[in-house]
Amino acid sequence: MSIATVSQGEILARVIRPEETNLSHDAARAILQWAFSPEDQQRMEQLAQKAREGALSADERADLENFECVDTLLSIMKSKARRCLQQHSAAG
Repeated sequence: MSIATVSQGEILARVIRPEETNLSHDAARAILQWAFSPEDQQRMEQLAQKAREGALSADERADLENFECVDTLLSIMKSKARRCLQQHSAAG
């Protein structure tokens, strides 16, 4: 019997439970405002380009993985926030 590898995104989704609509309206609206700074966006683009070229250093690879992890977290949180706002709109 083998143990399946679980991604950070899958673990985060199980913790955050984006399908549940248990955020307040204000919290959901605030979460939807979260975003990477322009500097971070530029850095991610640079790292992604270097990754496509196969030219990342070990430190750059770690940076890219960290950005990807945070991006996954943001995506899951924003998904939950949108669901909560839809639920609030339907109930209100």
